[in-house]
Amino acid sequence: MAEIGVIGGSGFYSFLSGARTVEVTTPFGAPSEMPVVGVVGGREVAFIPRHGGDHRFPAHRVNYRANLFALRRLGVRQVLAPCAVGSLRESLTPGTLVVPDQFVDRTWGREHTVYDGTGPVVHVSVADPYCPAGRVAVIAAGNGSVVAEGTMVVINGPRFSTRAESQWHAAQGWSVVGMTGAPEASIARELALCYTSVAVVTDHDAGVSVGGGVTQAEVFEVFGRSIERLKGLLTEVIGQLPKVDEDCTCRHALDGTAGEDLW
Repeated sequence: MAEIGVIGGSGFYSFLSGARTVEVTTPFGAPSEMPVVGVVGGREVAFIPRHGGDHRFPAHRVNYRANLFALRRLGVRQVLAPCAVGSLRESLTPGTLVVPDQFVDRTWGREHTVYDGTGPVVHVSVADPYCPAGRVAVIAAGNGSVVAEGTMVVINGPRFSTRAESQWHAAQGWSVVGMTGAPEASIARELALCYTSVAVVTDHDAGVSVGGGVTQAEVFEVFGRSIERLKGLLTEVIGQLPKVDEDCTCRHALDGTAGEDLW
């Protein structure tokens, strides 16, 4: 029913024209909300609000497996995943859009795989965790207005980092810190989905600048101010994504594994 999926905040509901809710079941329970399918730039797009329509799921309670499985069941093969992040570099100021090329997973207690012992053992490569074609499309659509690389460190939340943690993350050379980028990206790879993150910098993390540190109100306010720009970028990207790219490495993630015959 849809070829492209968007996982993001509830502000993206207005992103779709002719939107309709589609009931989908998954082996992992219900997604954050039932997908809404509509049209963007002549393409069929399915949207799921990552935290639920009323933002009721904190990052460590999001059902990442169900969200991505629901999109895959609708026929989606390419996923765009905007998210809010804190900056670990002075140069990445609030409002900056970053297209990460790597992530570091510091989460715990989450369901990290769809191959959890109820079926075959499957190991997929996430050496390069984001879709190369998707990243190229986002960077091209940004036309010089996005940062074309960076490492996102993903913390468990829901609390923000201590100043010492933030300084440690920055000292590793990492670029931004978020709470939802993992295991979302690796689960997408397990489902042979092309997955591209677009990170919106909402603040400087606690160890990067002086002051009292980030607040939830600050994050929501900056992300809200960035939403229209982000929607404009994604509209442009959706128009540029290749219709079908069977040569993309993401689509071959299950080749040679026990999972290649599951789809």
